[in-house]
Amino acid sequence: MTSDHSKFSGNPLLLDNQLCFALYSTSLAMTQFYKEPLSAIGLTYPQYTIMLILWEQDGVSLKHIGDALGQKSGALTPVIKRMESDGLVQRLRGVEDDRSLSIALTEKGRQLREKGLEVNRCVAEACDLDMASVVALREQLVALRDQLVK
Repeated sequence: MTSDHSKFSGNPLLLDNQLCFALYSTSLAMTQFYKEPLSAIGLTYPQYTIMLILWEQDGVSLKHIGDALGQKSGALTPVIKRMESDGLVQRLRGVEDDRSLSIALTEKGRQLREKGLEVNRCVAEACDLDMASVVALREQLVALRDQLVK
């Protein structure tokens, strides 16, 4: 009877034995895979993640987007400015507090949602996992992330 540990050699410091490297290299492969279908619809991966947030809930604060992506607002500003110049979003200053900034989709940004769904289908197909496996893997990764950021 083999255990789940049978694939690991006795050396705990081998790169191939590292969970962090498996996650890192998989993340790189995933974002690399996204490049072609996203470039076909005129988005980069960071822009796509912002669009996912806005397709779910339009007109949210820059802070909300930063929190959802685990990034500081300042790091997102150049990406959002580019998206604005591409006609996908508009930045709106708060009426009562001009320091607050909301990001809203333009009509062009809303129309891109259908193409975003196609990107999603393309990636799901490339993963070659059934939906139950995708959900289980995602839940494991989210639980791991939550454990690490406690």
